[in-house]
Amino acid sequence: MYHNNPPIIYKTYKFYLLLYSYTQIFPKKDRFALGQKCENLTLDLLESLFVANSKNDDEKLPYLYDIDIRLKILQTFVRIINDARAVEAKDYLIMSSALEELGRMLGGWIKSLKPKNENPAV
Repeated sequence: MYHNNPPIIYKTYKFYLLLYSYTQIFPKKDRFALGQKCENLTLDLLESLFVANSKNDDEKLPYLYDIDIRLKILQTFVRIINDARAVEAKDYLIMSSALEELGRMLGGWIKSLKPKNENPAV
């Protein structure tokens, strides 16, 4: 399943399993609001990564930019989970670190596809 796919797909899959394990121990009120929202968003990210990967290189950037926005939203929701004290601080750090890694991987993928003559903003 993951042999010809970019590593970010596998890492997103692993993040979902991690998130799922945490949402099972969320307080009930958080499990069915924040937990479910984060799970659904992570599954949407995984689906979008598969779609982006299936496109030709010159068609991928719009998909990856959309994924980047949704990843930022997911990071915000995970921060809310921490602020609402639905998880312990150490668990938040694990999730946050995993999301940062996904962000770096996605940024690298985007950078590799950008035209070489495109100048970064100064």
